Amino acid sequence: MAAKPRFRKDAEDAGADTEDRIKHPVDETLPPLRMFTSGLQHVAAMYAGVVAPPLIVGAAVGLSGTELTFLTGASLFTAGLATFLQTLGVWNIGARLPFVNGVTFAGVAPMLAIVDTTDDKADALPIIFGAIIVAGVLGFIAAPYFSKLVRFFPPVVTGTVITLIGVSLLPVAFGWAQGPNPAAEDYGSTTFLTLAALTLVVVLVLRRFTRGFLKQIAVLVGLVIGTLIAIPFGVTDFSPVTEADIVGFPTPFHFGAPQFALAAIISMCVVMLVSMTESTADMLALGEIVDRPADERTIAAGLRADTLGSAISPLFNGFMCSAFAQNIGLVAMTKIRSRFVVACGGGFLVLMGLSPVMASLISVVPRPVLGGAGVVLFGSVAASGIQTLVKAGLEKDNNVLIVAVSLAVGIIPITEPEFYHAFPETAKIILDSGISTGCVAAVLLNLVFNHLGKHRDDDTVTAPMEPGEEISETRTAKAAHVH
Repeated sequence: MAAKPRFRKDAEDAGADTEDRIKHPVDETLPPLRMFTSGLQHVAAMYAGVVAPPLIVGAAVGLSGTELTFLTGASLFTAGLATFLQTLGVWNIGARLPFVNGVTFAGVAPMLAIVDTTDDKADALPIIFGAIIVAGVLGFIAAPYFSKLVRFFPPVVTGTVITLIGVSLLPVAFGWAQGPNPAAEDYGSTTFLTLAALTLVVVLVLRRFTRGFLKQIAVLVGLVIGTLIAIPFGVTDFSPVTEADIVGFPTPFHFGAPQFALAAIISMCVVMLVSMTESTADMLALGEIVDRPADERTIAAGLRADTLGSAISPLFNGFMCSAFAQNIGLVAMTKIRSRFVVACGGGFLVLMGLSPVMASLISVVPRPVLGGAGVVLFGSVAASGIQTLVKAGLEKDNNVLIVAVSLAVGIIPITEPEFYHAFPETAKIILDSGISTGCVAAVLLNLVFNHLGKHRDDDTVTAPMEPGEEISETRTAKAAHVH
């Protein structure tokens, strides 16, 4: 008797009746309470990443506190719209995977450069918005061609990239754990680090000693408990809630009609290429985690959602959108794979963009508390990458070299942030992204070692060599027996 198909697509391929078709976990809907809390957990995990770029760029432009709040709300609103496109999908737009979309940090440096080179700062945001619109449209057109690169992402490449995503995000968690302001005297104080550690312990205890629903929302519960613990320490600020307006809509082109400057457009197009590279890696990573591998069609649809979301964002005063890697860690840890949960999170983002007082509720969570939870989230991504590498055939010497060099290249911007300081600003946009450089290195090395020319199938690493030991037929046979 044939095995029963696991998921809907398998059932359709087998010609099963409609009633026998089983939904893939990605397409399942959860009970309302679980949907609500799980979606809110995704928002909590990515909130700081969404609001940081508009705060940085807005401050550089010289916006007032009120205008900064408006710009932040606009970024939340457009992140929600982009998340809807990615999770629910329209036509051939959207990967229909549990992806949260938001403002990409890759665009911060070039946007600051645009601000610095603009004589009248009032024109800076319109110029940035015009460049993002053009980059988004061009990216949308290029998406189906860019997605064909998926054939160059075997497990040895995807595993390396997924690991790099997690490793690249961990410094973010470490920064959060030290406090909100790197320039403050108490940055990295024992108080902040203790709060981060306590939050981490709470999440670990919940994951270890609870079951079912409570175990799945351990991060959200950890954030709540961590925030409550932080109150006596005086690091929980409730003023954003008391000062925020109840309702506020991101008026289209609030800062002026978009302007189109060639240099700015070229700069943001480079950022778009970097963003598309990272999104491709993220989709491959998430596809492995949710047991729905991202094929060429899925990646093309996902890139269309990213680029269309980016093109639409400036209409509502938002910036370039991209998939958020940190939420992949949440999916990996909670095992909640439903895209409708993330769509629910997108609904929260839209509501927060329309209601500043709702947005301020998430901002109450102290940065060190986020840092403690972030260690679990981002470490889970790296662990998923290692799981993929286990399947990549690391007994082959060629694959070991690919992983070793690619990880080293990708970790350079993390360990030595000024390593590429002598390069032009345009090149640094790519080089300063460890995910992008590591991804490119892994793809190129895989082509060189596994595809170009003749290579030996017996180039294997069977066991670590002792100093001075020679490779012999006897040792090879012994190692083979062990394996």
